[in-house]
Parts: sequence; structure tokens; C-alpha cells
Amino acid sequence: MTHGFSGVKENSLPGIAEYFTESLVIACLVYDHRGFGDSNNQPTQPRQEILPAYQVSDYSDAVTYLQMRSDINSNKIGIWGSSYSGGHVLCVGAIDRRVSAVISQVPLVDGWETFHRLIRPDFVPLVNELIQKDRLAVAAGEEPAVLPVVDENPLKQSALPTSDSYQYFTDCGQGTNWKNFITLKSLEALRGYIPAAYMEHISPTPLLLVVAENDQVTPTDLALKAYSKALEPKSLHIISGGHFDVYTAQQNLELQADFLRSHICS
Repeated sequence: MTHGFSGVKENSLPGIAEYFTESLVIACLVYDHRGFGDSNNQPTQPRQEILPAYQVSDYSDAVTYLQMRSDINSNKIGIWGSSYSGGHVLCVGAIDRRVSAVISQVPLVDGWETFHRLIRPDFVPLVNELIQKDRLAVAAGEEPAVLPVVDENPLKQSALPTSDSYQYFTDCGQGTNWKNFITLKSLEALRGYIPAAYMEHISPTPLLLVVAENDQVTPTDLALKAYSKALEPKSLHIISGGHFDVYTAQQNLELQADFLRSHICS
């Protein structure tokens, strides 16, 4: 288990992991993506930079770590991801055949479409120009450009310009080492990331997809379209509310625990 876009492991994940470990005979590994929270990162990669290929690879490294633990029965390992990491687990589930089950919660499935829905159309040319300038500046040895993850004013430029994103990170970021910025390159990487391309390759690994019916961050229709491409065995759970409501919905946790009980604990 690891966090979504720009988050840290303390953002909602401990409560979910605790629910799983109390409800099931299961161990949960919760970690920070490289460059975020308590995690180290590669010497050549700036802090607060979100590169999907690295984060996808790190999921498989986490699976390897669990397999190496002599105190854990790692015959069956499930992967759990939400939002940006919800897209990562779709990729890992298709690529890494050691994985026995995949839970993908309110996932990013199409970075191109999501980018162009989140970023105001009149801002897109400016973002393109800033990305080009940033590439030249970094190549010349300058520090990478950054932008806020959220802003109280949704009309100001930020990576996640929705009111529920601002509220979530304002609340969950308190008392943690979450930081309200990412590198500009992270936004460019988002636009080129399309986990939906892996959907039909996850089978025969069981997939549970959790979708919020009014998701403004990772749009509902994109997730449902991606789910239609997945092959059996697959399950879909649609909850009421928006993107961040899934973290506290009791019914959602119960359903996920049942899924894990069937595919990991049996």
C-alpha cells in the first residue's frame, strides 16, 4: 500500500491498513514513494517529483521485499493503490505475475484526459511554455521549477485545482511531513501516463475497482470506461460521494476486506 498523488503514507493509509490487519489474517506494508515523506530517492531525482515509471517499479520492489521476509507467509501478495497509485497497481497487476490480487481505488486511468480536465484551458499554453523553460533550466544546472499541489482558490494554478483536494490535504497534511508542492516535470509526466492501456492484461489476476460516483479528481467516466476493458475475474464497486470520500466509507472498507479474504487469505 502506498499513497496517491503527492501524498505521504500518513495520509489515510494507517487507518485502512489497521482495518485490514484487524479484520483479516494479513500483514500490510505501507510505504512512501521515493522522494516523498520519509523515503529516500535516487541522487539524480529531485524531491517531490512524481515519475510514474519509478513508482510502478517500486511496487514490484515492495513485493520482492515481502517475499524476502522470513517472518511473513508471502505465498499470496495483494497490491492496493488509490488515486495516482490506483493507476500504478493496474500496471503492476498486469506486469508482475507474483501479484495475487489488485485493489485499485478511484484510480487515475488516463493522464492525458485528466490533465486537460483539471487544468483550465486558458492555462494549458502557459503550462506548456513553463515546462519547456524548465527543461532548459534543469539541463543548465538550475533547480527544477515547482507548483502547488493545491490552493485555497481553485482559480489559481495548482496541480489539483478542486475544492475537495484542498480540503483533504489541508486536513490530512496536518502533523505530517506532506509538502504542498511538486516539480513541474511531475505535471508533464502525468499527461503522458495512461494506465488504462494495461487493463485487459491484468487477468487472470483478480481485480477490484472502486469508483466514486462524483469524482472530480480522477473522473468517474474514465474509470468506468477503463473497467469495461478489463477481463474476468473483476469486480466493480461504486460509492456515493467524491474522490476523497472513499477513504472513510465503511462499506468500502468492508467490501475490500471481503475481496482480500477471498483472494489472499483463502
